[in-house]
Amino acid sequence: MTFRRGIYIVPTHRWYIERTVWLIAGGVLLASTTLAALVDPLWILLVTATAWASIAVSLTGFCIVGNILQRLGFTPMLGDPERRDSYFMQTDSWYLERRIYLAVGINLTIASILSIVHSPWWLTFTGFVGVAMVWFAATGYCIMANGLYWLGAEPRLAPLCKTAGSLHA
Repeated sequence: MTFRRGIYIVPTHRWYIERTVWLIAGGVLLASTTLAALVDPLWILLVTATAWASIAVSLTGFCIVGNILQRLGFTPMLGDPERRDSYFMQTDSWYLERRIYLAVGINLTIASILSIVHSPWWLTFTGFVGVAMVWFAATGYCIMANGLYWLGAEPRLAPLCKTAGSLHA
């Protein structure tokens, strides 16, 4: 990977499957983190389930929420074109968006475990990730996506990203 400049923002002109999945997952993370903090620490298991689902999507391309959304009429932007009957995310290479699913899943799994065995303060991290996912779905901007973009990961949703110069034009 080569270092690059610019800002990576995903398209927000319509609600496609991947963007809607980020919104739903962010809502689940916020709700389960709040419940784990205020009601019962075992609610963190819902965060862990979301994390493992994210890892599974990155490795296999299969997303249960994506399949439900497809049945409801949403269309994909990263869907595998050879599998039109059900939703599978493309897994032909490790592009930026696929790396996000893996990194988020691993980070949430670690934070969930640490919130139970070390300190409930780790719930602030899972809550932050939930807020970041809702923000990503709403605005198209993600801190982690930009970090990976700057490190050279190739995006598929927005291959032509804005540079600092084009923002002022």
